[in-house]
Amino acid sequence: MPTDHSTETHFGFRTVPLAEKQALVDDVFHTVARRYDLMNDLMSAGLHRAWKDVLVTAVNPPKSDRPFSLLDVAGGTGDISFRTIEAGGAGTRSTVCDINTDMLEVGRERAFSRGVDDVVTFVEGNAENLPFPDQAFDAYTIAFGIRNVPRIEAALAEAYRVLRPGSRFLCLEFSTVDVPGLEKLYDLYSFNVIPRIGSMVAGDAEAYRYLVESIRKFPKPQAFARMIAAAGFRRVDVRMMTGGIVALHSGWRL
Repeated sequence: MPTDHSTETHFGFRTVPLAEKQALVDDVFHTVARRYDLMNDLMSAGLHRAWKDVLVTAVNPPKSDRPFSLLDVAGGTGDISFRTIEAGGAGTRSTVCDINTDMLEVGRERAFSRGVDDVVTFVEGNAENLPFPDQAFDAYTIAFGIRNVPRIEAALAEAYRVLRPGSRFLCLEFSTVDVPGLEKLYDLYSFNVIPRIGSMVAGDAEAYRYLVESIRKFPKPQAFARMIAAAGFRRVDVRMMTGGIVALHSGWRL
């Protein structure tokens, strides 16, 4: 009897029941939450900071006191939100929505220490079923998080729902290397070095092995662009960076 693949998905290179993926992903981030930002620095040699700067520039929060509300999904430790608050004016606010309580706790601590806990709010929630009303936000960001969502189409539909007309969806995600010769070096580094760094720094090689595998299973740039368009977004675009290691996907709710 044929297998119903609609009830299955991938967790790294493993095939797992769709209903189980979220719990498996949660376990990964419970483990690494306290060392997550340090690991980002080590794994990317600091490049993640430049990639996030490009994302925040695209968010383009107003530098005036005009109200501007960002929803940063899967942004538990607050990196994108803090950068957006810094880039914007007095009217800029951000809501971090993450399903992982440990990541949110790190984010709240960082917000308090930075003195921005009055303008950055942390909410536990699922990207596939956001706990916010329709048309509530001026921008939606998700950085290195959408590949961990079991039902990506559901998350994109929710992004469209909570954005106001004229607002922008922005997704920063690892992508497909497009420079000849770089792919082999990137694979060698990803599958051999990153898990070792994860073992030494975060005490969990398997968590980072999953993260590397999940990148390889994520849809190719143009396939993901079609998914964004299918959710209703217009003027869908993709900007490849660092030889295709990372892509910035965007679309407008018009």
